[in-house]
Amino acid sequence: MKPQITIVVSPRERFSFTRESLESIYEHTTVPFQLIYVDGNSPREIKQYLQQKSQEKGFKLIRTEYYLAPNQARNLAIPHVDTEYLLFVDNDVLVSQGWLNSLLKCAEETEATVVCPLTCIGKNLGEKIHLAGGEARIVEQPNKNGKLKRKVHEIHYFVNRNVADVKEELHRKKCEFAEFHCMLVRTQIFDKIGLLDEGFLSTREHIDFCLLVNNVGGTIYCEPTSVVTYVPDLKWEIPELSFFMLRWSDAWEVASLEYFAEKWNLPTKDKYFKKRYNRMGYRRHQGFLKPFLRFLTFGWNPQWLQKWAIDVEHKINKLITDNYEKKLPKKQQLSQTINIEKPKELVTH
Repeated sequence: MKPQITIVVSPRERFSFTRESLESIYEHTTVPFQLIYVDGNSPREIKQYLQQKSQEKGFKLIRTEYYLAPNQARNLAIPHVDTEYLLFVDNDVLVSQGWLNSLLKCAEETEATVVCPLTCIGKNLGEKIHLAGGEARIVEQPNKNGKLKRKVHEIHYFVNRNVADVKEELHRKKCEFAEFHCMLVRTQIFDKIGLLDEGFLSTREHIDFCLLVNNVGGTIYCEPTSVVTYVPDLKWEIPELSFFMLRWSDAWEVASLEYFAEKWNLPTKDKYFKKRYNRMGYRRHQGFLKPFLRFLTFGWNPQWLQKWAIDVEHKINKLITDNYEKKLPKKQQLSQTINIEKPKELVTH
């Protein structure tokens, strides 16, 4: 019997958790599924591991020899999906027993277009909430002159709360957005909205997708009986850092924010955008630069040094992005640089 679901795994911001994440899926998933793995220029050790596993487990492996933005990676897989549902999951996520059963049950019972799990964050699995659904829509409000001003309304439910503290409040709930850490999607939605928008390189891609789903009458649910955990833990290795610095580069973030504003006719001078411009480079600085400075100074890390290092890092980040752009193959050559490895024998799990 053909599976209902195709799981699509793609890189989020690093490669070093590939093995743990993939093994988690095979260990904790009892629903039959097909799997497509998109590998965007992972280092040799990870590349070889994925090649071996694709033959052993029977999944399709799609690889490029250059780094991919998240929507670019997902779009490489979507045309190969021929099942009723598609499950997007990042390569730094651990799943728990029954996770997919619960998502599928919610989709079937509610006829939802998109279902997200309770997404936790950290090394302590299933303890701290990252996302339990939320609200995301474009609203119009009159300004001082009486003219309507468009703005983004966005609320994350229970963000950074301990699961134990709000357990009684976590119920299946219709909401307005999910995140690509993990989400179950009815494949037919792409017939209505097209592929994911590759104008979003590093941010707001999930909001854009969910706005489009809502605009065509689709529905989104959060199913908290399905629990997954996003594990951010960057390794200080050149291939890992190269991708991470590009993934959260100033250039990609600015381009994504400007594109989001243009696409949805939003003013970039409101608080929503100012907050994000003011935090430019935050992920790089929190994920690598500040821990690195603490390491170098044996925990001292004075403010003057941190400020100087951040200024220098912004300049280095521009060089990293410029270098990537020079090496990136032209669009007409992309088909020649994508490697698709089909398993010797299709295995359904």
